[in-house]
Amino acid sequence: MLCRNNLRFIGTATKPFSRDIIKPTNLPKQFAVARELFIRYLITERRLAENSISAYDADVASFLTYLTSLHKRSLKNIDPETIHLFLEYCRLKQISKRSNARRISALKTFFTFLVREGIARENPFIAVDLPRSGKSLPKALSAGEVERLLSPPAKATPIATRNNAMLVLLYSTGLRVTELVQLPVAGCNLNAGFVRVIGKGRKERLVPFGEQAKDKIDHYLKTARPLILKGKKSNSLFITARGNHMTRLRFWQIVQDTAVAANISKKISPHVIRHSFATHLLNHGADLRSVQLMLGHSDISTTQIYTHIDQDRLKNIHKKFHPRG
Repeated sequence: MLCRNNLRFIGTATKPFSRDIIKPTNLPKQFAVARELFIRYLITERRLAENSISAYDADVASFLTYLTSLHKRSLKNIDPETIHLFLEYCRLKQISKRSNARRISALKTFFTFLVREGIARENPFIAVDLPRSGKSLPKALSAGEVERLLSPPAKATPIATRNNAMLVLLYSTGLRVTELVQLPVAGCNLNAGFVRVIGKGRKERLVPFGEQAKDKIDHYLKTARPLILKGKKSNSLFITARGNHMTRLRFWQIVQDTAVAANISKKISPHVIRHSFATHLLNHGADLRSVQLMLGHSDISTTQIYTHIDQDRLKNIHKKFHPRG
């Protein structure tokens, strides 16, 4: 049984709780309450972004649904056999190693929370090793591909001008796609040359951008944006014809269409452009700590995956400096 203090916790948070984050499932009451308490913890204490919360919730819900299928009703003592059965179930469902690693990590966090709250006696996932999926190097565009992707549109329509300004700003700052599409006008300081964004965990950071991005945004604000709005009001920097900020999916489609028009054969997404921003900075001598701050990574180990050097550059260095190259 969950104690009364745990149940009261739901109504005592300082931040509004959106139940839309939790997708409805037919779970036993104890599971449903534990799940909701955990989501509240992610919102109020961990202060995670909504996308991260939804990912945690999906992983937790999958496990609780599986427990329900086994007719289990308590989280107090989950035995190792149940965990092994669940992992085998995931394997049979052909869940990728990367997704399974994320799921196990989420469930470790979930049970750590349950132990702290007195809902579970121990964390049954603590001894489960994460599956090794192999850390792939980030994809990055070449300098020539970036040049083609960011070249001015052939027809300078208001929409094309907006799209080009977004792409240039993305490569100039390395923002996450959500940060870019939700950027308010007030968050872009053209005089100082930086954007103020609210990233993961509701953390604020300032990211500088260059003269090219400044010119593109200034031109967009003065010419294209008023024509797109047609008298409507909006606080968003990059807007649709309805005056709303653009969706992540729509911008992903814009990136795809622009890449095709630029004859770029690589699979490309907004995240690839963010990868390219970080990789190109480091390859040209930027220090890791500065890139970490600009990307908004809380842990510098996350930024270190960008410190690879492409194979062609390695070959050139070897040929130039090896005595018997």
